[in-house]
Amino acid sequence: MGYIPRDALENLHKYAYKGVDKSLTSKYILNPFWTWFVTLWPLNVAPNTITLSGLSIIFLNFATLLYYDPQYLTEKGGVVLPSWVYFSLAIGLFAYQSFDAIDGKQARRTGMAGPLGEMFDHGCDAMNTTLEAVLACHALNLGRSWWTVSSQVATLANFYLTTWEEYHTGQLYLGVFSGPVEGILMIVAIFTISGLYGPAFWDTKILTFLRLTNMPYINRLPNLPLNESFMVFGAFGLFFNIANSYANVRRTRKSSGSGTSRPLTFLLPFVVSAGLQLAWLAHPRVTSPAILYSPLFVPFLCAWGLQFARHVGRMILAHVTQDGCPFPLFDWMWVWTALCTLDAYLPALLDRQPLIQSSAKGRAFLVYTTLALSFVLYAQFCVRVINDITNFMGIACFTVRKKGKDGEWHHVQANGDAKKK
Repeated sequence: MGYIPRDALENLHKYAYKGVDKSLTSKYILNPFWTWFVTLWPLNVAPNTITLSGLSIIFLNFATLLYYDPQYLTEKGGVVLPSWVYFSLAIGLFAYQSFDAIDGKQARRTGMAGPLGEMFDHGCDAMNTTLEAVLACHALNLGRSWWTVSSQVATLANFYLTTWEEYHTGQLYLGVFSGPVEGILMIVAIFTISGLYGPAFWDTKILTFLRLTNMPYINRLPNLPLNESFMVFGAFGLFFNIANSYANVRRTRKSSGSGTSRPLTFLLPFVVSAGLQLAWLAHPRVTSPAILYSPLFVPFLCAWGLQFARHVGRMILAHVTQDGCPFPLFDWMWVWTALCTLDAYLPALLDRQPLIQSSAKGRAFLVYTTLALSFVLYAQFCVRVINDITNFMGIACFTVRKKGKDGEWHHVQANGDAKKK
């Protein structure tokens, strides 16, 4: 009794990764580096081991942030991390990008390319989105603010769109400017600048920084701080990605003679889940400080990120099984979040105290319970899916081995053939 139905497992044999990367940065700068970098890894290192190693570096970066700033205070006069921490964030993110780029190359070198690698790679990327949003907003001196929440929404929306597009088109499409390439390099630059000049640098007004305050017409534009200007730039990028992703899906659907409006309904799960999270986060400040202005802010974002990772994991599973597992249009965690939100709004709705969140301790209990529940559900999903795929396909997750017809495990050679051992 596994997680994936038997007929869906059969579809795994039909899966083949398809991807398009139009990034000039990737083609002319990064890809030659990645092609060399992968040769440094022994052939007995599994691709998923490389992927997990990259995510482990991000976990270390995140743990460093929480060690120096456990309450995530980066408002003016708040906690400023040592310069070396920001430099380590830059190095760690660049390392993650490199590891994430070469795991597929290692899979082809060892003959281990397949749906498990797709699931594992995207699962790690999904968790990284929230962690990097928190780290980047700290470096930008945004801290606990709606700008940080906006960053969370934008990064998750971009990832959801990419997964949604891949589900409908059958291939992963990265444009001339994409989050996994140029977006990551921009955040690496942000970490580096914060290490050199401190996060307060990002409070500098953009027109002042560019020395355009005396320029006719230009000086009439809003003189936003650099960090807020970066958020506005990200919003324009999100709208562009929405239009571009839908154009690709529309073109694919029209070429196959399918309707072009139905895929839009598959965007509703993100709208619903994000709406519930934002509603809880914006609850009235009646009995205790709002989550946004308390040390519960980061645990709340992490719980949200884990729920998101599980949901997009189910989307990817639907893709690699060719709808053998259905596209997730509903998630039971929405019910939990809705109940938590309703409890927080009881003073405004029914003029009565919240059942649980009537005190700071009650709200902390609910947020940390949500975090634990989100972690357990996502861990269960990962373990069960990995077990189902490895058992069915006769492969190992973290070693370069395959099970032969004789029932014995075999190490895989560089050409993909199996050698009994």
